Amino acid sequence: VDSVNKPGILLEVVQVLSDLDLIITKAYISSDGGWFMDVFHVIDQQGKKITDGKTIDYIEKALGPKGHITAGAKTWPSKQVGVHSVGDHTAIELIGRDRPGLLSEISAVLANLRFNVAAAEVWTHNRRIACVLYVNDDTTCRAVGDQTRLSLMEEQLKNILRGCDDEDSEKVARTSFSMGFTHVDRRLHQMFFADRDYEGGGVTTADQVDHTPSFKPEITVERLEDKGYSVVNVKCRDRAKLMFDIVCTLTDMQYVVFHAAISSDGPHASQEYYIRHMDGCILDTEGEKERVIKCLEAAIRRRVSEVSKFSFYSMGDNS
Repeated sequence: VDSVNKPGILLEVVQVLSDLDLIITKAYISSDGGWFMDVFHVIDQQGKKITDGKTIDYIEKALGPKGHITAGAKTWPSKQVGVHSVGDHTAIELIGRDRPGLLSEISAVLANLRFNVAAAEVWTHNRRIACVLYVNDDTTCRAVGDQTRLSLMEEQLKNILRGCDDEDSEKVARTSFSMGFTHVDRRLHQMFFADRDYEGGGVTTADQVDHTPSFKPEITVERLEDKGYSVVNVKCRDRAKLMFDIVCTLTDMQYVVFHAAISSDGPHASQEYYIRHMDGCILDTEGEKERVIKCLEAAIRRRVSEVSKFSFYSMGDNS
């Protein structure tokens, strides 16, 4: 991919590949200056090269001169969070303490208020749950414009989430309507980041199962003073969307990736990023380095197990 450099372009390119569930086995990134140049080696979920003509054409159009990246679009419509992101629906964001039966209670409230859940994305991490629900009226299959009805739904969902919170916890449950147009996976990362899940002291059962000592993320941050970069090294188990999760987190923490080298060896992944803060500074303090390490580890863990991330869609076509 060769194009004029602009803020966030690396994330947008990786996002396109991730949305196709392609695994990036090797990549070389260079965007120091006014030009963005990178090479990606990708395979499908079965570990095979991409031979499907439609998929190849899709990638070329998306990343080409008239594609979503150069045209300035933020993400694919089907992956956006926003009032009109999945047809004629309203998106509502929820975050709070996770517990057994919570999703069932949320579904019961929505059904009682005659809302249909057309689609949802749900992640859990460090005993917290974040989800984006796409809802509409169960009779008309249209977005609900009645603010009184929407406020009632929001308040009842808040009450369910508040009932889960620990009294001595600084973290609180929140609900809000999505008005922007952000990639849903990125939005879930942002919700957890704002919730400071990276500060959690405990890990979930899924984390313990998937992060055996040989696969536990190893993350270091070093200074490359002669070049004016901070170098972030990540070694962990390889998986789909790993690069997206890392680049997404660095981008939302206001860091710019100037160079990167990505490789995988069997089940192991090695990723190296040369970064600076948006103001041009490198990471000077141990506190900054520790925060980056914690946030990246949290981003990797959030999606590490299919048990802790799922989505569901209604059977009918309501669009």
